[in-house]
Amino acid sequence: MGKLMNKKLGVEILATGSSFPQKVLTNADLEKIVDTNDEWIVSRTGMRQRHIAAPNEATSDVALGAARQAIESAKIQAGEIDLIVVATVTPDMFFPSTACFLQTKLGLKNIPAFDLLAACSGFIYGIGVAKAFIESGMYKTILLVGADCLSKITNWTDRNTCVLFGDGAGAMILRASEEKNAILSVSLGADGSYADLLYMPAGGSFKPASHETVDAFEHTTIMKGKDVFKNAVPKMVKAAEEAIVKSGKKVEDIKLFIPHQANMRIIEAVAKKLSISMDRVFVNIHKTGNISSATTITALDEAIRTGKLQKGDLVVLVAFGGGFTWGGCVIEI
Repeated sequence: MGKLMNKKLGVEILATGSSFPQKVLTNADLEKIVDTNDEWIVSRTGMRQRHIAAPNEATSDVALGAARQAIESAKIQAGEIDLIVVATVTPDMFFPSTACFLQTKLGLKNIPAFDLLAACSGFIYGIGVAKAFIESGMYKTILLVGADCLSKITNWTDRNTCVLFGDGAGAMILRASEEKNAILSVSLGADGSYADLLYMPAGGSFKPASHETVDAFEHTTIMKGKDVFKNAVPKMVKAAEEAIVKSGKKVEDIKLFIPHQANMRIIEAVAKKLSISMDRVFVNIHKTGNISSATTITALDEAIRTGKLQKGDLVVLVAFGGGFTWGGCVIEI
């Protein structure tokens, strides 16, 4: 590590991985739960199915599958990891962190591990954090995970929100490099004045759990969809444009755009404003639904594993989530 610190460090992306719970909930299944139908869901969201964690399956369990796949693909030993960061809004518990649970499940000890909460932008925030840690020389090999089980905080009686969310996890192994710099740029932002448009009201210090909060479904996601849409599109466009400018590249240099998979209408609107044809936009929302911090990394992993991305290709990841938070980055595969 001391030798590495003598030179300016870049970041190499060694590998990615992803994992989903076994159970699949289709739109047809949702028709039996709430007053909805497949045509309505597809036309408004683009979603056809989503994965749902089992009652005894926690976020750290789903994260473990993604982490193991990334470690295997990177051809490293788990013991080479010296920092774990997990981006999530659905931790196993408030504390200890999900990252600590994941550390134990990977058989690791003593290395630092912590959670990062930036809602659906969490993985891109995590890329910014990992980039800074590595470039400073503080850590050499980082396991970054985006993992969420939104089904655990979904109101299954609310037809406007219960059709949107799913569960899953994605992971990335990043390592210090003197030759490569795979993370060309990161652009992050937030505006807390919009907090009441997408949030979970109860369970924290502001409104601790009680019979009243449980009965009122205040431990589930509340979203004002139209207002979220109005903010999501311009903020994602801003984040993508800023990241591209910071990277020194141009829109035409980007092989693939991977937006947060929250709503097909948002994805199409962002692509249109960026003047990007949909054949350059990666979409898997029809298979996964919205899995918060896991959407961009699981989509990236799928794009790599299906051959849509090759070594040296440039990719833009961009996301928007509760907070409001937003972020974009340009990376080289």
